[in-house]
Amino acid sequence: MIGVVIPAHNEERLIGECLDSVLVAAEHPSLKDETVEIRVVLDHCSDNTGAVVSAKGVVPVDVCFRNVGKARAVGAEQLLEAGARWLAFTDADTVVPPDWLARQIEFGADAVCGTVEVDSWSGYGGVARSRYLALYQFIENHRHIHGANLGLSAQAYLNAGGFQHLVAHEDVQLVADLERIGARIIWTATNPVITSARRDYKCHGGFGEYLASLVLPNANIEVESPMGPGSSVGVG
Repeated sequence: MIGVVIPAHNEERLIGECLDSVLVAAEHPSLKDETVEIRVVLDHCSDNTGAVVSAKGVVPVDVCFRNVGKARAVGAEQLLEAGARWLAFTDADTVVPPDWLARQIEFGADAVCGTVEVDSWSGYGGVARSRYLALYQFIENHRHIHGANLGLSAQAYLNAGGFQHLVAHEDVQLVADLERIGARIIWTATNPVITSARRDYKCHGGFGEYLASLVLPNANIEVESPMGPGSSVGVG
């Protein structure tokens, strides 16, 4: 069984499109009818996110952590207990491609770190887009890390100790732990996901806040950016 974990905090507006894309990816013919189970971890939700999730036939998990690392960990634990051999992670404001899961598994690696594309720059302007594209590496063997586009085997997840209960950069920490144990990691730009550039980002220290920082006139992005060439960024 393949497991997909999606943390969500008040995401009623975007979670439906996310789930539609994951459900399509779960039906990819190369998966050969392997079961795919999805867990949306509703972390301190006060809107109708849960109703949207249930209407899609997906299992919601209610928690009250306000901690994305712990939310991802809870979803992973449930899927491991259910027998998952592979865990894939994305975010509620993200749309995955139809071959997202198939591509992850086809690599035959311990873990797969994919890239992220921005859905629209209309709210940011040309300066932010130019700065982003100047720093981001849409190439194989990039070194970007995104919780919105991450997959790994159940054994690798357990060997690395799983997600730490961090409010940000929990994905970066997990990949560091994977490297520490010598896991084989594929860094690919061939299965990008599309993430919202909305201003009401949910995780401080994550991708949304990074995009917002690009519009600051005096931002020293080459020094301060966590996602310059050879470095990484987490998406909370």
